[in-house]
Amino acid sequence: QVQLVESGGGLVQAGGSLRLTCAASGHTFSTNVMGWFRRAPGKEREFVAGINRSGSFTKYTDSVQGRFTISRDNAKNMLYLQMSSLKPEDTAVYYCGGGAGSVAVITEEYAYFYWGQGTQVTVSS
Repeated sequence: QVQLVESGGGLVQAGGSLRLTCAASGHTFSTNVMGWFRRAPGKEREFVAGINRSGSFTKYTDSVQGRFTISRDNAKNMLYLQMSSLKPEDTAVYYCGGGAGSVAVITEEYAYFYWGQGTQVTVSS
């Protein structure tokens, strides 16, 4: 069993930056892959970024490539999402997830067993 808690969301102007964190507890050794998903108002939840256990593999959705950076600190059981050059289109509730699958399915919501409660990111024009 793994518990995940996100933090770091807030209100920023377009072009600004935020760093999201996800604190994991429980049987964290089972989380081979971790990732960030987001859900904008009235839309489906979508994949944002994912990372394998060692950090040697990362994956980003095209719309955030070059602007967002995912990382993890296994010693601290922490996952991060550094967001830069934020756009109003990035406004959403951001969720962290963990799963035991491989990187082949890292973009798929079904691959994640554990989810945090979400943190709101709002980017103003």
